[in-house]
Amino acid sequence: MSLFQYDGSPYSHNHELMRRALLSVSDKTGLVDFARALAARGFELVSTGGTATVLQRAGLSVIGISEVTGFPEMMDGRVKTLHPLVHGGILARRARPDDLASAATHGITLIDLVVVNLYPFVKAASNPDTPFDGLVEEIDIGGPSLVRAAAKNFQDVLVVVSPSDYDGVLAQLDRTGGPSREFRFDLARKAFAHTGAYDTAIASTLATVVADETGFRRESRVLLDPADRPAQTINLALRKLRDLRYGENPHQKAAWYAEDPAAGLGNAQVLQGKELSYTNLLDLDAAARIVLEFDEPAAAVIKHTNPCGAATGNSAADAYLRARDADALAAFGGIIGLNRPIDEATAKAITSTFIEAVVAPAVDDEARAILATKANLRVVTADFTSLAQGAGRELRSILGAVLLQSRDRVSEASRPWPSGDLKVVTTRQPTAAEWQALRFAWRICAHVKSNTIIFTSADRTLAIGAGQMSRVDAAKVARMKADAAGPDTLKGSVAASDAFFPFRDGLDVVAEAGATAVVQPGGSVRDQEVIAAADERGLAMVFTGRRHFRH
Repeated sequence: MSLFQYDGSPYSHNHELMRRALLSVSDKTGLVDFARALAARGFELVSTGGTATVLQRAGLSVIGISEVTGFPEMMDGRVKTLHPLVHGGILARRARPDDLASAATHGITLIDLVVVNLYPFVKAASNPDTPFDGLVEEIDIGGPSLVRAAAKNFQDVLVVVSPSDYDGVLAQLDRTGGPSREFRFDLARKAFAHTGAYDTAIASTLATVVADETGFRRESRVLLDPADRPAQTINLALRKLRDLRYGENPHQKAAWYAEDPAAGLGNAQVLQGKELSYTNLLDLDAAARIVLEFDEPAAAVIKHTNPCGAATGNSAADAYLRARDADALAAFGGIIGLNRPIDEATAKAITSTFIEAVVAPAVDDEARAILATKANLRVVTADFTSLAQGAGRELRSILGAVLLQSRDRVSEASRPWPSGDLKVVTTRQPTAAEWQALRFAWRICAHVKSNTIIFTSADRTLAIGAGQMSRVDAAKVARMKADAAGPDTLKGSVAASDAFFPFRDGLDVVAEAGATAVVQPGGSVRDQEVIAAADERGLAMVFTGRRHFRH
């Protein structure tokens, strides 16, 4: 029987008759308690496969889907719910006499509640060892059809795709007058988002599969086709991790989403501190990108997505202190990135300064108590292995559109210098110490906003000129910062420029500041003029042949 009964014209509401719920879920969290509560409220339970087995083992009375359709579940479960006796019961519009008459004529019992979720494919796709045939078998056909049908008919049918909504559904069922229109519509929106994300996960995963004469194989999870070209269509499903207090400014709304909540900063754990802000997350990302460049202990202190100091050291604490002291004034209220777990010594160093947030691979137990003395300090841990591998692409929104690019990796700095395609263009060759410093400078320079000129030693930044409209201004800003620390701060340093020097004036500022060697991409029509200036001043200069703008 149904919540409605045919009396010769339209179905009339008869709340004394048993209502019917269809349950078929992958995520069985809270399932038994929810089903038991439905049965206590007079619902007849219809279920399929594994869900039915769980409910029956719990002592609940369940009608198998085959009893409803008159057909057995077949083809390894591929065909079970795709039947008019099921979908007719969901899609029948209670306010349409012709729909209800058709249901009565064909013996269709109405279904008032549909509980379905669709996670097996996502779980299988997250495992790189899942074979292609296994992926295909995890593509649910009947489940999404049930969800979409119930969501379409949300004014008459409740659709539930998440265990987190079970309590709300029960409360609404107990509500005088039944579930509200707003609640029904909210469930429908969640349902369509659920099936949309599911379809997107399938499309995105299959986009990583290459088919050839040998069969099918999965490539890295990128938004590029096998020929390394941007794909014609991009499917994204972003799950909200949490709301943020606001965006860059208090009047802007903001939230934190992740395509893969199990990887990178999508899987970040906030151990303590105030709520993370939009700008905190941008700065944490910038900090992590820098320290991931290094195998040795490294630290970066970030302000407004630019490093005010970066360094390597013998330990995390040593690296942090050297990075902080590279510009102690700017480091106040900064964001820290570390590529080593925070130990007791590092925690003491961090809490000796006012710091907004820190990200690291882990935090030792001894360090937690020390960090906890700064209640507002946001302490974040993340899987640095997944951060390092990361997605092969980056997305950025512009007004009314989205830009895609492959991730910029400073691959030419991943091995000791001199090596690779580096070209010394000056008369003087860099010394061994200068080579070490140039390699360090180049790795940091790639993560500073353009235009940028930075000065470093072999393992610490000394002055950073970031985000200037001209390269000579970037050099002057860096020199101004260094002069504040002392007149000889840059003596014997090296400099890096993220793009070529268009004129010699920028190089002249670098030389006058005290640098003895320079690394830059080269490629200007005035390269010879710049090279001549370097030779004139006795500088060694290296061309990488590759620029690293960061906007």
